[in-house]
Amino acid sequence: MARFDRDVLDTERIEQLRALERLKSAAAAAQARIAVDLDTSMRAGQAAAGMPAQRQGRGVAAQVALARQESPYRGGRHLGLAKVLVAEMPHTLTALEQGAISEWRAGLLAQETIFLSREHRQLVDAHLCADPTGLHGWGDRRLTAEIRKIAYRLDPAGYTRRRAKAESERRVTSRPAPDVMARVTALLPVAHGVAVYAALRKAADTAIAAGDGRTRGQLMADTLVQRVTGQATAAGVPVEIHLIMTDRTLLGEGQGGGEDGGEDGGREQPALLAGYGPIPAGLARRLAVSAAETEVAWLRRLYSRPDSGRLVGMDSARRVFPAGLARFIEVRDQYCSTPWCDAPIRHIDHALPHHQGGTTSADNGNGTCAQCNYARQAPGWKVRPEPGPRHTLRITTPTGHGYRSTAPPPPGHPRFERRRRGASKQSRPSAQRCRP
Repeated sequence: MARFDRDVLDTERIEQLRALERLKSAAAAAQARIAVDLDTSMRAGQAAAGMPAQRQGRGVAAQVALARQESPYRGGRHLGLAKVLVAEMPHTLTALEQGAISEWRAGLLAQETIFLSREHRQLVDAHLCADPTGLHGWGDRRLTAEIRKIAYRLDPAGYTRRRAKAESERRVTSRPAPDVMARVTALLPVAHGVAVYAALRKAADTAIAAGDGRTRGQLMADTLVQRVTGQATAAGVPVEIHLIMTDRTLLGEGQGGGEDGGEDGGREQPALLAGYGPIPAGLARRLAVSAAETEVAWLRRLYSRPDSGRLVGMDSARRVFPAGLARFIEVRDQYCSTPWCDAPIRHIDHALPHHQGGTTSADNGNGTCAQCNYARQAPGWKVRPEPGPRHTLRITTPTGHGYRSTAPPPPGHPRFERRRRGASKQSRPSAQRCRP
């Protein structure tokens, strides 16, 4: 693939793009079949070993994710889609193999028919994909609307039950956004969602009519913060945040204001906001000063080796050893320790299990999300600490494949991190943590 002919006419380049897209679809279909074969084989092995039926298959999605270099959540979605395509939607799988539809389109077909019975799902599959040329030129919205129309006609009661189930899964989530912003998303029943938006827009229009100089978008965002938190102004919200920075960044001392923050990692060395990632030094200082002015700030000292950045200790103001040690591991690991998983840490796990003599210590501890911790409970998984400049784990899957995970560096050690990783630059802190 790296040696394909690039010295061609534009007409040929279009043909190359089309051929490569068909190849991607065919590869996705092959991956689906392989993933199902892996799941079937591993379940059979677990059953033969006497594992209860309800636990069989645990850890398979995590292995699929590691092989595909993606998060366990995405690995689980891929395995679920593969099972549906292979077992229940043969026409969709054939269309994918032939490059007539993309993996994304195949996912839409599976997702929108998830509440249907096997027989009804196969009817949708045959109606839309027995002749996939009929989908030519359709956009995602048209395809989704057609699937829903057929599905409702086949099973109106099931469609209603799905709506009720969706309402029970209403939730609010938060994800980092570019330029030191956060994206807070609420999944609500449609009437509630429309009402929330209308109320915010009405409040913004009222403020604009009264002469407020902020834009409608700014007013709606500020009003949302004020009403949710109960504060008089959006800027006055006292929220506990975990901000990790060097003393030089906090105090604004040291030389250098460039990318490296000077030879000693000076005053402009970025800080880390837990759950978000790096933020500019100036913003970190403003947050710290704001917290201090409202008397809600407290400091916890972290100790690291100056040569490698390995965290070796922590001064906890609460002095409760188990909670302090858990917090130390959370600060050190920042994200789930599974490669390619950047989920928040929910469990503090023993690398070498406690019943096998593993100690409850920083070296033997690692932070994981709940899904990854449960996956590692399946037979054949092994996690062991390894020597390294910072806390390093070797993760071995039941098939014998190994993956290495090294904790990201704390603020103040950019030069060492750049030497270790060559000159490559990563924009996400999770990429430092999740390396094979």
